[in-house]
Amino acid sequence: MSTAESRWPEAAPELAKDLHQCLSLGDRDWHRLKTDADRRSAELMAAALSQLIQGGERHDVEELTEQALRWIRRELKDPGCPHR
Repeated sequence: MSTAESRWPEAAPELAKDLHQCLSLGDRDWHRLKTDADRRSAELMAAALSQLIQGGERHDVEELTEQALRWIRRELKDPGCPHR
């Protein structure tokens, strides 16, 4: 067991992964939820948490967290689908 993994409860990595999968926007939900800032930020925070617990790169965790904060602050909006 690595040092990063040993500091977390045994179930934490799998629970974080499950939470991220639960909150991720899938093909069926994308168009309905892509503009929901709270949903987008929750998905990104869950991804950051999962990366942190699984020993991911700190830079990636920071980027995901910052993007989540920008959705929370309503600084980001979905640009919509491109028109053909």
